[in-house]
Amino acid sequence: MNFLRSLYSRALKLAYNVERWRATLEDCSPSNFRGRRRRATYLALSLVRRFEQMGTPADLDEAIELQQAVVALCPRSHLLLPFYLDNLCTSLQLRFQRRSVSSDLDEIVELRRAILSLRPLGHSWQSGSLRNLASSLMNRFRQNGVLSDLDEAIELHRTALVLSPFSRSRQPKPVNLNGLAACLVDRFFERGLLSDLNEAIELNRVILLRCPHSFRAFGLGVLAGSLLIRFGHQGGVLDLDEAIKLSRAAVLHCRPGHSDQPEALKNLAFSLQMKYRQQGILSDLDEAIEVQQTVLVLHPPDHYMRPWILIHLANSFADRFGQQGVLSDIDQSIELCRAAILQCPCLLQARCLNNLACNLLNRFLHKGVFSDLDEVIEVGRSALVLCPPDHPQRYLSLSCIANGLIARFKHQGAPSDLDEVIELNRTALLLSPLSHPHRSSALTSLAISLENKFTQQGILSDLDEAIELGRTALVLYPPDHFDRSKSLGSLANNLLHRFYQQGALSDIDEAFELYSQLPKVSHSAVSRGDLLATKSWVASAEYFKHHSVIIAYQTALKFLNRHVAVLSSSSQHFDIVKGATSSLAMDAFSCCIRHGALMTAVELVEQARAVFWTQSARFHTPLDKLLATSDTGAALATEFKQVSFRLRNMLDTSSEVQSPQLRQLTTQWEDIISHIRMLPDFARFLLPPLFSDLQKAAEDGPIIIINSSHYSCDTLIILDAQDPVHIPLDITRAEVFELSSEFQFLIGRAGSSDHRLELNDLVSTLRKLWHRIVGPVVEALSKLISRGSRIWWCPTAEFALLPLHAAGPYAKNARNLSQLYISSYTPTLAALIRARQQTSRNASVQHFVAIGQARPAQGEVLGTVTDELAIVAQRVAPVLSFTSLAGGDATIQGAVDALGQNQWLHLACHGVPNRKQPFESSFAMKDGPLTVKDIMRSRGQNPEFAFLSACHTTVGDESSPDEAIHLAAAMQFSGFRSVIGTMWSVDDNIVAHIVSAFYDNLVDGSGRLDCTRAAEALHKAVRSSRTKMSLEQQIVFIHIGV
Repeated sequence: MNFLRSLYSRALKLAYNVERWRATLEDCSPSNFRGRRRRATYLALSLVRRFEQMGTPADLDEAIELQQAVVALCPRSHLLLPFYLDNLCTSLQLRFQRRSVSSDLDEIVELRRAILSLRPLGHSWQSGSLRNLASSLMNRFRQNGVLSDLDEAIELHRTALVLSPFSRSRQPKPVNLNGLAACLVDRFFERGLLSDLNEAIELNRVILLRCPHSFRAFGLGVLAGSLLIRFGHQGGVLDLDEAIKLSRAAVLHCRPGHSDQPEALKNLAFSLQMKYRQQGILSDLDEAIEVQQTVLVLHPPDHYMRPWILIHLANSFADRFGQQGVLSDIDQSIELCRAAILQCPCLLQARCLNNLACNLLNRFLHKGVFSDLDEVIEVGRSALVLCPPDHPQRYLSLSCIANGLIARFKHQGAPSDLDEVIELNRTALLLSPLSHPHRSSALTSLAISLENKFTQQGILSDLDEAIELGRTALVLYPPDHFDRSKSLGSLANNLLHRFYQQGALSDIDEAFELYSQLPKVSHSAVSRGDLLATKSWVASAEYFKHHSVIIAYQTALKFLNRHVAVLSSSSQHFDIVKGATSSLAMDAFSCCIRHGALMTAVELVEQARAVFWTQSARFHTPLDKLLATSDTGAALATEFKQVSFRLRNMLDTSSEVQSPQLRQLTTQWEDIISHIRMLPDFARFLLPPLFSDLQKAAEDGPIIIINSSHYSCDTLIILDAQDPVHIPLDITRAEVFELSSEFQFLIGRAGSSDHRLELNDLVSTLRKLWHRIVGPVVEALSKLISRGSRIWWCPTAEFALLPLHAAGPYAKNARNLSQLYISSYTPTLAALIRARQQTSRNASVQHFVAIGQARPAQGEVLGTVTDELAIVAQRVAPVLSFTSLAGGDATIQGAVDALGQNQWLHLACHGVPNRKQPFESSFAMKDGPLTVKDIMRSRGQNPEFAFLSACHTTVGDESSPDEAIHLAAAMQFSGFRSVIGTMWSVDDNIVAHIVSAFYDNLVDGSGRLDCTRAAEALHKAVRSSRTKMSLEQQIVFIHIGV
């Protein structure tokens, strides 16, 4: 109430002052020029004061009109004319800040020139007039982008600095330095001269040293801002660290409401955003967004800086979308871009529109909403209208439109879209003269669009032009350029297209000569373009039966490993991994088999299967070991993580302009890897394992790699002391796919007492498995190992969906596989080796947890869970520290905590597969789903064994079974050495029999649990319970791991 009374009192006082001076002006005689000037000036100042307090635009407009009249009434020789002119400049500047009207800026500049002309050399206020004119010119440059204004402003500031009075310490005052520093930063952005930026930073250091306490927040802020700019262009970590420290100090120095608080918060937000982009710590980005939202609140809708704030906040949300894939973030970024467009000055319009177009295209690629794609094109066209031929954003506008049109062409096939893409690319090429950094990219884009047109219309002249453009572009790419591989692949592909049309063998020779340059690509961090180029080589070499085919596969897989190396082990990158691998591993395996290179076949198939898990394990284990080796190792591990993150972000948004930064960053990345490989035991860091290493997986029994490719289907038996044994399979991949589909249909009806699988159908399928696939393998095994031995299946492609362990003739006097050998599975040989190596550091400290959820948040009640947990407790509690979680305790967080604290796990609940989004496959807990992603985040303490008594725990992504993204695999790759899972639904009524018999057999003769006995224990449990269950329930459980 007191506040309202105070505000009302102030408003009355302001109104009284305005009306008092208005009355005195009206009473003044028109011939009394001196009196009218004085009274009009005071009325104008009162109106400005009231505008600042109340915000009524009409007050400011009236004040400006009065001040213009005063200037008109004042002769040039009048002593107070500079004062009147300065008042008018101040009011015009205030109106410009609220409305961004360019004509106000033009008038201010002319008025400042007039003031300077009234203060000749030697005048005590000349330096101040020079600075004021320089400031006005800088403001006009920021509005209109005319570089001559900025150059003049810098020269004026330098002149003012020479004329400024010095203090006794012979140092200029901070206020005299700030304007020059700001102009130098602006010019650096326009011309890229590092000397301008370095000079600005040194000036800002002097400002901070000499500014009084009341202006310290300002001094801290401007220095932090200039350091951030240098970091953005050079990547110096010291600059970033200092900027963050200065920004936090500035924020602490500003109380709420302090005039420098918004600037301090802006610098802090920007520095946190930069730190995130360098190091990938999501909390930094979250804090940046929170701070930017606070800054936005502090700037009213009509503030001239608001568009910049909106742009930076939009970029932060786009960054977070790129990291987490949450669509609400890209939606928010788009809305902020729209808001910025409505408020931004002409200088920013094109940039805001291009940002919006890029975000809309990103959303289209993720959601597929065609209205977004149409808007990309429309917004790009609007940006292009604002960009004259020499505008720095024009090339980006052309690219935005072309990218939108090519995406629309791919979905709708309209020839007019493709024709326009070609014209846009021709225009972009004209904007890129010989020395222009965009030229090679412009040539490549035009060549690709012409190639697309040839593919659609078959006009050979388009293909010829594409080839000539590709040759020209290739010459411009240095050996370490990130787009060189894409250029090589595209040109080779076009040459082969022309061979198909004209039959000139020289085109084939040139194409494969180009492909042969791919292994020599010198950059380490590989882009998707590199992968596409090598895949093109592979396909062409297979088609032409070219002698380079194995080298092509090796190069493709080497590139794949490098590409995946910079991806984080998060679910959002799974689609990238899936798209990159495709059938590459299986085809490489088949190729090597056909050429008799059996050991190479094993090495190559390992590189491109279960890539997501393998890469995650390859990173985590060596990095954990590296962190523990020494201070040097820990420093290298931290630096490797940070640089990998920055490199991944840069590759996601790679462009020609960024190439120098990309080359610098990849050189740094490569140097770090070289230093790591110099450490003991890290000589093969990030290198795929050799056959001699992989062969160790067969120490406890043979590994059977069973491979399905379009070219052939084959089996290799890996033994620990001799060369692999090859068994060709008389089946095609299409037949394997048909067999897998048939089996999936059958098991789709499993687990229901009302819809049992018909025994004859199941037996028929298992017989086919035996005769076409498993039988020939068993025949070879009989000559290598004794009956009852353990074997490990390592299936690829659709073979991974089949119950190989259950195959058999199912006939009298004939033995099925389960009667001959004890089967286990492993997704890769390396996974089995890691499981054997992960022995507990302290075998005496072992804990067992049984988690059961009979009444989940969603799903039917499971009536047998309580009895099942009791059976486990009865058998385990006497030999191991035992805990049980059930009912309200079996929550998501409770389960995650238990995974981190226990070495042994039994989980009884609903299993919920998700074949479309495998990372969302889950166990049903009391408060919701415990997903694969949750399991990935848990880091156990030397986990040993997990029994997953739930349905479908080995069911993963239906389109990429090779990646093994399912619940059982998540347990294995989170550290559990031995896992029992299920291939389909489990009958609750028979689980108790299996569980009871299993744990009876798992305890060894000394009364201890041994996870290496799990496969044998399951084998015996199924055998002893066979008469109590149907066939599909006998074979539902499988063992994975040691």
